[in-house]
Amino acid sequence: MTTLLTNAWLLTVDAVMTEHRHGWLLIEDGKIAALGDGTPPQIDGAEIRDMGGDIVMPGMVNPHCHMAMSVFRGLGEDIDDRLFRYMLPLERKFVSPEMVRAGSTLSAMEMIMGGVTCVADMYYFETEVAGVIDRSGMRGVVGQTLADFNPPDHRSFDEGFALCDALVDYCAGHSRITASIAPHAPYSTGAAVLERVAAWHDAHPQTRIQIHLAETEAEVAWAKDTHGISTTAVCGRAGLLRPGTIAAHCLLIDDADIDALARSGTGVAHNARSNGKAGRGMARVEDMRAAGIPVGIATDGPMSGNTLDLFSQFGVVSIFAKVLGHTRSALPTREVIRMATIEGAKALGLDAGTGSLEVGKQADLIRIDLSAPRMQPIYDPYSVLVFATMPDDVRDVMVDGTWLMRDRKLETLEPAKVLADANQVADQFRAEIAVIDAEIAAKG
Repeated sequence: MTTLLTNAWLLTVDAVMTEHRHGWLLIEDGKIAALGDGTPPQIDGAEIRDMGGDIVMPGMVNPHCHMAMSVFRGLGEDIDDRLFRYMLPLERKFVSPEMVRAGSTLSAMEMIMGGVTCVADMYYFETEVAGVIDRSGMRGVVGQTLADFNPPDHRSFDEGFALCDALVDYCAGHSRITASIAPHAPYSTGAAVLERVAAWHDAHPQTRIQIHLAETEAEVAWAKDTHGISTTAVCGRAGLLRPGTIAAHCLLIDDADIDALARSGTGVAHNARSNGKAGRGMARVEDMRAAGIPVGIATDGPMSGNTLDLFSQFGVVSIFAKVLGHTRSALPTREVIRMATIEGAKALGLDAGTGSLEVGKQADLIRIDLSAPRMQPIYDPYSVLVFATMPDDVRDVMVDGTWLMRDRKLETLEPAKVLADANQVADQFRAEIAVIDAEIAAKG
């Protein structure tokens, strides 16, 4: 199919941040064939869509998520020990292919409706997540988690690596989905397993590695007590810092860690909202970016950050950088949008095909409706995107030249079924929570 978008405020997010105030964009065979400003070309047989002067920009990239966990959203929000009281018992009892499918589909729907076209996910039963991403039409990196805390889909690391092999086979040849191996964290796998992960990646160079890194004080203490070095250095010693690795959080890092990450080609997923909500601190985003590390903006899982809306991350990302830098000028809005698009794609190793609107790239794009009062007047479109835009302002979403949403109507998912399936899982959780609470009450 050939599609011609006209009357668009094109924000290309290319290397020089080219804008076309009265732009047009031609899509052929799922790719951007041409774009420009002014009078569009005449293309016989093309689907022509007038963008009404709205912003058309690259689809956003969420480089760290746990999609299936949307069914845990808001559970035990104000309870200090919710992890051990609710989360782990519920995961052990209820996490299954069916639960993962239901939660991941709810997350896919939320992300599409919020303008996210590409996501990196790490959880369990990850072939189910790959299937959801495929059916939804999104682009994604899917990571099978490995951990030593009795996870729901493997009882040994050997079983976990076998699941990673199966995920590679499942994703083989898929144009939109990339397989990855996802050791949960250095402390929950150990140095020997990290070395095995590095060797696995050597044997599967088309894949990615995802890991939580330098996220908590306990993790840093483990690395120092066990290995006498930083948690980032533990990964470096194991050979895990490399192109194709996506390190989530990177909160507790020093200058030497930043240098190691930069020299290795590792990408970073910045989770400002979930980190702040947990009271864990503010990442050194500007220092990492200045060193050449690609840093994307991520939501984390919907239990940690609640929403999978990247727009709600932008203000936090910007404000944290300004607080750390003690200046209003830190992390300008244009840079925030770069992080949410092309830089997030680069962190995932996908920037050759997505993340910006350029000829030859895949047609992954979104349309932002500018009609809401809070969006006007517009002096700087990037400021509007970072500090005023909300998910409901996303009007159209396209991936690979295929519409996933048009005029706020989803094209690939059935909202009523998605919500019903997710709430069916939640009903099971509610019943189990009542049992748990009754047992706690009985113990006094």
